[in-house]
Amino acid sequence: MINKTVKNVSEACADIKDGATIMFGGFGLCGIPENCIAELVKMNVKNLTCISNNAGVDHFGLGLLLHQKQIKKMISSYVGENAEFERQLLSGELEVELIPQGTLATRCMAAGYGMPAIFTPAGVGTEVAEGKEIRNFNGKDYLLEYAFDADYAIVKAWKGDTAGNLIYKSTARNFNPMMAMAGKITIAEVEELVEAGELEPDQIHTPGIYVHRIFQGEHYEKRIEQRTVRSKI
Repeated sequence: MINKTVKNVSEACADIKDGATIMFGGFGLCGIPENCIAELVKMNVKNLTCISNNAGVDHFGLGLLLHQKQIKKMISSYVGENAEFERQLLSGELEVELIPQGTLATRCMAAGYGMPAIFTPAGVGTEVAEGKEIRNFNGKDYLLEYAFDADYAIVKAWKGDTAGNLIYKSTARNFNPMMAMAGKITIAEVEELVEAGELEPDQIHTPGIYVHRIFQGEHYEKRIEQRTVRSKI
């Protein structure tokens, strides 16, 4: 069995160059690849195109890359928690493509399945549809959207094995599995790395065939975007 482990985050990300297109797994700040994001900041790679459901928050997640002005284009669904993102968007420093959340997920899945495009009703009749092909099926209009073409998919899992099989935990399962399928090179960081054969096969969410490099991450903060506490009665 092929051992896909690399020594550390530096080895996992070593060949990522300026201008790369990268998918980042996670939902909000849940299940994001904290170690790899920090490494990209350290590497100071520039002109990145980032595909992610969220744009992080100020000073954490993809917000770290935004503050260093390492991101040229952001392709996202929800971006409302990051003031620096807003500033760069309004000043014209950052190119932004906003996508309905389901379309974002399905374009990732299409890339993983080897499909060049999808048709979706989401966005028809809105600014999202401007300049795009619309086709009618059974009396309903659908918008043509192309599968993503990402150089890398960087995902985070709760547990993985040396063969690259991954298990996600709860909300962290959002976007990570479909992005893991979709990158030309998929890098996985995990909280716990075990030997091949130790994971229960029925519990595996991402088969190792999709993963090219895996390593055990360190020092996960697991921040919460908005902490709400109920007032005492």
